Amino acid sequence: MPCAYIIFSPALNKFYIGASSENATQRLEKHNLASYGSHFTSAANDWQLKLEIPCASFSLARKIEIYIKKMKSRKFIEKLIASPDEVQILIDKCSATDSPD
Repeated sequence: MPCAYIIFSPALNKFYIGASSENATQRLEKHNLASYGSHFTSAANDWQLKLEIPCASFSLARKIEIYIKKMKSRKFIEKLIASPDEVQILIDKCSATDSPD
């Protein structure tokens, strides 16, 4: 099932936001194995899944990913992780403009 996700590396003290057509657990494993070559997540192998947002389509997952990244706010990310209500508001906001795959 498509999803947007947030992972965190304690070693880097950084969050990473992504979207995937597979589940977040499978994607997390690939990040920790540095399957993406020299990309950002290959700098650490201690990534932890902090939030998975299941989506009806990959296009919705990408819209959520882009929205979170555009916020450029660690506080916003931490608020999403802590509050299911905030996640639902985000899904509703991004769903309003989503078109089927």
